[in-house]
Amino acid sequence: MNRNLLNVAFLTLTLGLSQTVSAAAANPSADKARSEAEAKGYIFFSSHNEIVAEAKKEGKLRVLSGLSPESIKAVTSAFRQRYPFVDITAQELAGIDALQRVLLELKAGVSKEWDVMTMANDLYNEYPPYFKKFDILRMAGQGVLQIPLKMIDPKNRNIVAMTANIQVGVAYNKNLISHDKTPGTWEDYLKPEFKGKKFLADIRPTEIAALVPAWGLERTLDYARKLAAQEPVWVRGGTRGMAALSAGERLMFIGNNYKTIREAQVKDRTGSLGYRLLEPIPVRMSESLGVIATSRSPHVALLWLEFQTTQEAQKLIDEYEPFGASIHGPGSIQGQEIRGKKLSEVDWDHYTKLSDYQAKVVAAYGFPKAEIKK
Repeated sequence: MNRNLLNVAFLTLTLGLSQTVSAAAANPSADKARSEAEAKGYIFFSSHNEIVAEAKKEGKLRVLSGLSPESIKAVTSAFRQRYPFVDITAQELAGIDALQRVLLELKAGVSKEWDVMTMANDLYNEYPPYFKKFDILRMAGQGVLQIPLKMIDPKNRNIVAMTANIQVGVAYNKNLISHDKTPGTWEDYLKPEFKGKKFLADIRPTEIAALVPAWGLERTLDYARKLAAQEPVWVRGGTRGMAALSAGERLMFIGNNYKTIREAQVKDRTGSLGYRLLEPIPVRMSESLGVIATSRSPHVALLWLEFQTTQEAQKLIDEYEPFGASIHGPGSIQGQEIRGKKLSEVDWDHYTKLSDYQAKVVAAYGFPKAEIKK
C-alpha cells in the first residue's frame, strides 16, 4: 500500500516536472526575445497572462486621449466589459495649446497622475524619453500582445498609432460642378480652368506634404509652387472649408481629411457634398499613444493600448469618431476605401519628418495668408 502510494507520488512529481520543463521549452523564442529586449534596456513580458495578472493588482487607469468624447465613452465602456477589474478614467486632450502644456508638465515631472498620453504629431520626437520603455513591437511579434505590427513605431518600439487619416484629393459641391469635371489627378489642379480662386487650399499643407513618400521632396515642392501660382483661396481648417463648400460659396477643396468630409456629408441634408480620391492617396497615422514612465498602472496601460487596436474598438472608433479607425485596423472604413489603390503612406520612417515637410511646402507656397472675408 505504502509502496503504491510512493509510486503514485513519484509519477505525479515526475509528470509535473516534465510538464514544467515542456512548458518552458515550448516557447523558446519568447525567452530569446525577452533576453534580446532586456539586453537593449527594454521591458518584455513573455505571456499575456503575466500582464493581466499584474494588471489585476493595479486595478486603475488614467488616460489622456486624442479621440472625441463620444469615442472615448464608447471605447472605455467596451474596455470595462473586457476587463471589469479596471477603474478607468479617460478624458480628451485636444488642441495644440493643451498638448504643449501637458508635454511641458511631463518634462517637468509634474504630470504623474496619468498612465497613457496622446501625442502632438508635430512634437513627436520630444515624447519617447518620457515613456516607459516597453518593447511593444517585440511582444506583438511574439503574439504576447495582439497589435498589428504596422501600428507600432519600429524605432522607439513603445508607441502605437491607433487611428489614421487619408487625404481626399477633391471635395466638391455637386450643385456647382459635376464629378467628371473635377480634377482626376493631382496635376489636374494645375490646368488653366482651375486658376483664379477656383478651389480652397489649407495653409497648413498636410495633404501636400504627405505626397513626399510617393513623389520625393523635390517633386512635391515643385508641385506646391505651381499650385500656389493657381491662386487658390487660402483657408485654415478642414471644417471651415467644408462649410464653405456646403454653403455653395466654393467649388472644390484640395486634400481635406477623409473623416472631415464624411462627417460633413452626414450633416449635409442637401446631399450636395461629394469627394474624389486621387492617387497616390496620402495616408498618415494619428492618435499615437505611449505609457508614461511614471505610470502607476503600466500593465493595465498595455492592455488599453492593445484593446484599442482590436476589431471591436476599431469598429467603435469608426462609428463614433467617426470614420477614423486605422487603415491597419481590421475592417476599418478607411482601409476599405484605399484597398488596391496606390498610396503615399506617411509611415513611421516619414512620420517624424512630416512637420519639416510641411514647413518646406509652406515656404514653397510663399507663406500665404488665410483669406479674411469682410
